[in-house]
Amino acid sequence: MTEIETHPLAIGDHAPEFSLLAVTHAGETTIALDEYKGKKAVVVYFYPKDDTPGCTREACGFRDLAADFNACQAQILGISVDSLESHVKFANKFSIPFPLLSDPGHEVAEKYGAWREKKNYGRAYWGIQRSTFVIDRDGILRKLWATVKVDQHPDKVLEFLRTL
Repeated sequence: MTEIETHPLAIGDHAPEFSLLAVTHAGETTIALDEYKGKKAVVVYFYPKDDTPGCTREACGFRDLAADFNACQAQILGISVDSLESHVKFANKFSIPFPLLSDPGHEVAEKYGAWREKKNYGRAYWGIQRSTFVIDRDGILRKLWATVKVDQHPDKVLEFLRTL
């Protein structure tokens, strides 16, 4: 397995720019981070796989608090390496109201340090490490969770947003 060098981000860093294909309530589109400049915050969360237990709980947690995130003037963006077709099924099945972005080559995940070596039952492999980033209106990283426990995570993100 080839080691991929990651550059972990720190609070105060400029968030790496990206542009990815996405699924939104309006259909398929391309979304770039710079589209949200001027918005109070962008919540970028990386998750391993559509329609798996932990990822579903996390997405539904953000979904259930979507009105609160909107009230905080925050945009939620979910990113995984899944295809757009997979995102469409996942978003429709669980009524996900925010964009799900497809990063099949994991370039954006690498920029954010979310593409990491993982171990499961003694087997090493590369994949998305569940992680979340809050980026302010100027593109500056204000908060990061390098590893996420799904339960109550959306609540913790919302709690942080209320302090901005």
